[in-house]
Amino acid sequence: MLDVNALKAQDLQGLSQSAMVELATEMLARIAAMNTLLQARDKQAAEHAQEIKFKDTKLERITHELARLKAWKFGAKTERMNAGQRQMFEETAAEDEASLQAQLLALQGTSEPSTSPAAGTKRQPRRQPLPEHLRRVEHRHEPENTTCTSPGCGRAMVRIGEDVSERLDIVPAEFFVQRHVRGKWACKCCQLLVQEPVEPQIIDKGMPTSGLLAHTLVSRFVDHLPYYRQEQINARAGVHTPRSTLAAWSGAAGASLQPLYDAHRAFVLGAQVLHADETPVRMLDPGAGKTTKAYIWAYARGEHNCTPGVIYDFCAGRGAKYPMAFLQGWCGTITCDDYKAYDAVLRTEGRKEAGCLAHARRKFDELAKAHASPVAAQAIQRMAALYRIEQQAREMTAADRLALRQLHAQPLWDELHVWLRLERTRVADGGGIAAALDYSLKRWEALGRFLHDGDVSIDNNHVERMMRPWAMGRKAWLFCGSELAGQRAAMVMSLVQSAKLHGHDPWGYVKDVLERLQAHPNHRIDELLPHRWSPAEDGKMPSHEEH
Repeated sequence: MLDVNALKAQDLQGLSQSAMVELATEMLARIAAMNTLLQARDKQAAEHAQEIKFKDTKLERITHELARLKAWKFGAKTERMNAGQRQMFEETAAEDEASLQAQLLALQGTSEPSTSPAAGTKRQPRRQPLPEHLRRVEHRHEPENTTCTSPGCGRAMVRIGEDVSERLDIVPAEFFVQRHVRGKWACKCCQLLVQEPVEPQIIDKGMPTSGLLAHTLVSRFVDHLPYYRQEQINARAGVHTPRSTLAAWSGAAGASLQPLYDAHRAFVLGAQVLHADETPVRMLDPGAGKTTKAYIWAYARGEHNCTPGVIYDFCAGRGAKYPMAFLQGWCGTITCDDYKAYDAVLRTEGRKEAGCLAHARRKFDELAKAHASPVAAQAIQRMAALYRIEQQAREMTAADRLALRQLHAQPLWDELHVWLRLERTRVADGGGIAAALDYSLKRWEALGRFLHDGDVSIDNNHVERMMRPWAMGRKAWLFCGSELAGQRAAMVMSLVQSAKLHGHDPWGYVKDVLERLQAHPNHRIDELLPHRWSPAEDGKMPSHEEH
């Protein structure tokens, strides 16, 4: 083998033809290797530049949101709001600010907030000491090795003191204090200090543990308790937690759940069959001193899917652009009602529409209850026979369910179609029964989708049940304080409602997830999703494959 590096120009004259060929081959190989290395470096540089650009864009957006929030906070005409609206605005402002600050610190790569107060901000109230009557659970943290590790020393260290931090925790119906004592060990000879590090927390140097944060989130988004009521409940135990503090805790905890929400969204949209629905909620407009109408959009995996899940999306409106943006890149069958916004969603290639027979039945049911038409009662009876077959097929596999439908439901469906068309010729235009018949006939193909796919449901009741928590919440908190607050509510509700679908206790799930998130690898975030989660044992996470 020739040494290319050792060759000089005059040496080339004495080389044979075979040696020259060997030399040229080796040089070409080196050039190819160098080109490959340069291409890899160029690709790495491009990816790094793209990452920097993404972070800069996100920083700009968060900074803009913070500036707008402060403008609202200190420039809003609060006299135009009533007492309830002003309270909701103040709570939401504290919650939003804590969430944005947490995202900003995460992007900047630091866990310490700025100590210099922003211009015009109010002085933060001094934190009250934790009540002495609360039960203390003490945790001792000592180094595994208390022998001096300095070169040539090896002497035993002497305990010279300890640092004590207290964090407020809660179990249902009981507050107690998590007391962490980290011993400090030093070598008097080498002046070496050894102490166990502080574990990462959702709120750095804050008072609440993950258990208390989970309790606050679950009380707010599962039990629908406004912060002022939580403040009163906590006060009965002798614990002072102002509503602004509770709002700030929720904002920071909600920001930490964002990566898990994104992973959960990808999981839900991984299903080939989805249910979709939307419901209105009120949102406070601080500049106008009144509320505006916003919407919660829900997307649930198919009712017959063995791994259920639901994702909520808070939007400022009800237009087609919102589901189109959320479902970008998704293909499959979507079960929905006759709302026109879904027409644009379904124009994308690879998507099919499945109708909701419950909506069609509801139109006949309203007429039957009013005794407005005998045809309505007959329609309900015919549809009831189809639902009885669906009840038998509920626990079957998709293939068996489809076979049962084609054997027993298809003849009834064809007979219903003939009967509906006949009755439509017998009723006058413009009446209620004519509208009910027209609705079913116009959507006949979509309503019959369940007869061609065993994974498709006969109606959209599955996702409508997922909307009940929002209906209950509307009665308790009346309106959302801002668009950011609505998005945070949708994020937390997506995770806790999906956890309930899998039989998990919402508090236990959120508490465990908040504890793990700070040290959990990002590439294994799927392990914390509701369908794969189980309580940690000895620090290990059992892995469950998605079916």
